[in-house]
Amino acid sequence: MEHFVVSARKYRPQTFKDVVGQQAITNTLLNSIEHNHLAQALLFTGPRGVGKTTCARILAKKINQDGNQDPNEDFAFNIFELDAASNNSVDDIRNLIDQVRIPPQVGKYKVYIIDEVHMLSQAAFNAFLKTLEEPPKHAIFILATTEKHKIIPTILSRCQIFDFKRITVRDAKEYLSYIAQQEGVEAEDDALHIIAQKADGAMRDALSIYDRVVSFSGKNLTRQAVTENLNVLDYDTYISATDLILKNDIPQLLLLFNEILSHGFDGHHFIAGLASHFRDLLVCKDSKTINLLEVGDNTKALYYKQSQQASSGFLLKGIELANECDLQYKSSRNQRLLVELCLMQLASVTFSDEKKKDDSYIIPPNHFTGAPIPAPALKLSSKEKEVIVNNEYAEGDSAAPAESQLPKPSANPASDCSPGDTVAEPEDQKPSGAIETSEEKGNPAVETRIETQVTTTTLPEEEAPAKQNQTMTELAGKKVSGLSLKSIQKKKELEAQKREAQAEVEVVKNGKFSEEEMQAAWQEFSEEQNEKGEKILASIMQTDTPALMGKNICVELPNETMKLELEKVQYHLMGFLKEKLQNTHIQLKVSVNEKAEKKFAFTAIEKFEKLREKNPFIEKLRSTFDLDV
Repeated sequence: MEHFVVSARKYRPQTFKDVVGQQAITNTLLNSIEHNHLAQALLFTGPRGVGKTTCARILAKKINQDGNQDPNEDFAFNIFELDAASNNSVDDIRNLIDQVRIPPQVGKYKVYIIDEVHMLSQAAFNAFLKTLEEPPKHAIFILATTEKHKIIPTILSRCQIFDFKRITVRDAKEYLSYIAQQEGVEAEDDALHIIAQKADGAMRDALSIYDRVVSFSGKNLTRQAVTENLNVLDYDTYISATDLILKNDIPQLLLLFNEILSHGFDGHHFIAGLASHFRDLLVCKDSKTINLLEVGDNTKALYYKQSQQASSGFLLKGIELANECDLQYKSSRNQRLLVELCLMQLASVTFSDEKKKDDSYIIPPNHFTGAPIPAPALKLSSKEKEVIVNNEYAEGDSAAPAESQLPKPSANPASDCSPGDTVAEPEDQKPSGAIETSEEKGNPAVETRIETQVTTTTLPEEEAPAKQNQTMTELAGKKVSGLSLKSIQKKKELEAQKREAQAEVEVVKNGKFSEEEMQAAWQEFSEEQNEKGEKILASIMQTDTPALMGKNICVELPNETMKLELEKVQYHLMGFLKEKLQNTHIQLKVSVNEKAEKKFAFTAIEKFEKLREKNPFIEKLRSTFDLDV
């Protein structure tokens, strides 16, 4: 059986041209060697698996070649590698310093590569400072680390720093394709792309994943085999989920999520990937940004096709909902329900009004969108008719007609008018701020409407409550929905109308009550607030016993804060008291007296002390029976 060498070692770059994704650094090092500007202390820093140690070995080999040696000569006697993770003491650095003094036997330079240099101790760093600042002419130090921030500043200031970047997905995929050709492996472009994505910018990780997948699938590397072996959610899953979301198919969407969970995937990983998928679709909608999508050409075509089916508004809303779910996932107790709720919200974003219509409604939706139902005719009493007639025919007009000659109200006012008459515009349809013209002033129909509006405020006392209750019922039935500025203004107008109607209702309530009844109602409201959990408000109301002075309910509180808290619920409190006492003329007067005696809740020991002051025998009783307080 032939010995197997992993691809990360077998295909380790031997020259700077073979290094993947670090062209800026390799070109800088080559120019430094050619122009003899190479520093004696170099620091290579960057993520794992991006070529730091490899570049250090290539540089150590390159600087000793003068053109006469064999190109394959490795100059092993001139290259010293030290693992600072296991050799991090002061003694190890001292041994290194002793070796630096000896010049090389072959070649011009001795190169010391210290890997994971951030693992050196503080004392070892300090022992290394002097040698690093003024090394012999034949010595070059190359330090490599993944955590530059752990190196002390005095070391950093003595080194020429090279920051290695992550390997891009495209560069990693191209290098994997080259290795697959060398090994005779038929690999799909999408399969290599998934491996490059999974590596997360580390070429060594990409090669390790490639070896594992090839061992699983053999010489034919397919996307399905890669996703199955790596257990990753590929773009097919997210494209299928997005199709179901756009179709508003919530049941199938939940079944798809259940299938994803059954394969061992985490819901957090799924929802985060769905947000990234929406971002990729948004990128594909514009030809200028489609290059930001790091996928293969076949996959890019699928993304572009689906991006045309989804609107930009839906994608932005989808990213917002998915990110919100992502943020709440860790703190949620029922994480599966959270993701399912997010999916249902996503599937409802594009749910149009046409899809909401259903014949199964008891009352069809178009019933509420038709023409408004005309208001019933106002039935006037005999006294109201008499007032209207007297107002219309006063001051020189002919005698008032009999009651039977009065015009009867009709459901259709236009039918009762002659062709030449003008129909009075209903009050709710007349534009606000309209000025009464001379034609309207001379029109009997308009005058009748105006006088009717005036006389309705002087209805008899026994009929006024019924009319005003009817007005309140009509206003209570009116609702305004929506979050636009216009709807907010409508809500304010509706609230103002309700308050005016409430004021009209309050005029007829003037019941008599005593101070004890008022205090009982006050106590009842306080107990209700206590049961609702408003402990602070209930405590404030118990601070002082309200007093009745005429029509004013006077309360004295010890500070301004309590007054503000009580005034916040003044509207609800007075509404309760007015209803309970059947009197709408009462008012609440709250004053502040900081010298007022405050009521505190006593502890058990304080209560015992108070009792002992009143009756000293309490202490004898406690000591005799050995009682606890």
